[in-house]
Amino acid sequence: MPRNTFCGSAAHAIDRRALLGGALAGAALASDMTALNALAAPDVNKALKKKQKRVILLWLAGGASQLETWDPKPGATTGGPFRSIQTDVPGLRISELMPKMAARMKTTCVIRGLNTRNGDHGSAALTMMRGRRDEAALRYPDLGAVVAREFGLTESKVPDYVTFYTQTEGRSMAPGASGFLGARYAPMELTTNNYPEFIKKLDGITDLDHLERADLRNVLGKGFEKGRSSDTLNSQNEAYQRVRGIMASEKLFDVTQEPQKVRDRYGPTQFAEQTLIARRLVEAGVPFVRVGRAWWDSHGQNFETHQEMVPELDHVMATLLDDLGERGLLDDVMVMTLAEFGRTPSINASLGRDHFASAWSCTISGAGIKRGSVYGKSDPKGNTVVAEEVDAGSLFATVYSALGLDPHKNYYVGSRPIPLVNPGVEPIKALVS
Repeated sequence: MPRNTFCGSAAHAIDRRALLGGALAGAALASDMTALNALAAPDVNKALKKKQKRVILLWLAGGASQLETWDPKPGATTGGPFRSIQTDVPGLRISELMPKMAARMKTTCVIRGLNTRNGDHGSAALTMMRGRRDEAALRYPDLGAVVAREFGLTESKVPDYVTFYTQTEGRSMAPGASGFLGARYAPMELTTNNYPEFIKKLDGITDLDHLERADLRNVLGKGFEKGRSSDTLNSQNEAYQRVRGIMASEKLFDVTQEPQKVRDRYGPTQFAEQTLIARRLVEAGVPFVRVGRAWWDSHGQNFETHQEMVPELDHVMATLLDDLGERGLLDDVMVMTLAEFGRTPSINASLGRDHFASAWSCTISGAGIKRGSVYGKSDPKGNTVVAEEVDAGSLFATVYSALGLDPHKNYYVGSRPIPLVNPGVEPIKALVS
């Protein structure tokens, strides 16, 4: 692992709380388990492809440097030691640390003009998971919860939203959150390993015990419901009702179910294994999976950190895109690389780059995004956006549009309409195919 250098933010406190969130909180009280042996059937996959879009988010926690990835500035005083290389898209050059993605940029859109105006780990991470800031009395759902709400199937036997974040650094900064959508769309959060520890029925509980506990929960729940009605209550009930099927999805998290040649193809690292699991999950119909890779917060030794971590990202991302393409899934699965911000063009006394939200980059591949495209331009030193600036809201509106969603669609909190993006925010039409 690269040497970590914290910036002193109070937000770096480590969250060691619950292993699982959302629907699995009630797994021990679930009813009988079912099988998932039909998930791999071609007809099921065809049906999913017609009805669902899915998203894999590669979350580069701590803030990866755009100058060492998607927007290099070789020769500039801010450029650092790495060269740029030509990609398979004419005129598009990326860092030499990413030769595999350089050969696959025809699958991908690079957005180089992000200006999100927030360099604080915690609040910036929340914004970049939601596309906007929470209000004092309103908590917005993040991207994963929205995608789960829009593309999750009521009868599905797989989770709607899964997030991997098994490194400790920065884990508490961007927890998955369903906001006003409620517990039904809260994520399954994996923070200690790649497997949901509470997804199995306990060995000491028989199938009959399992059923009787579920019956007891239903009786008590119905009694509590009498004379009461609320969105929160309904959401909790829906979450419990789905646990039975979710408990049967445990094999999806087991990479040993994959042929060894596939596992070798992705690689042995934790990030690689989690990304392979993410592919297994979306192929089975999970709408949204986030794979967190920490820790990119390179206030010191930026170049050593990125020389180790960028090639891993390059290999894993390229392998994922190839795998999805070969399986006929890339038209229906969106792959994003995103962080809370980028890194400063200036290089500090510790040979590091600090927090920088004024001109940084992300990528979107697959689904309805225009591939082989570049949007936005930073100045020759990378200090400012000089063309096609993008903020968090327009990025999210573009993502929703590429997934086939109307970004101005309203949810309702009571009688208040809440659109998917703030009023007046529009998608970037040039990037939606």
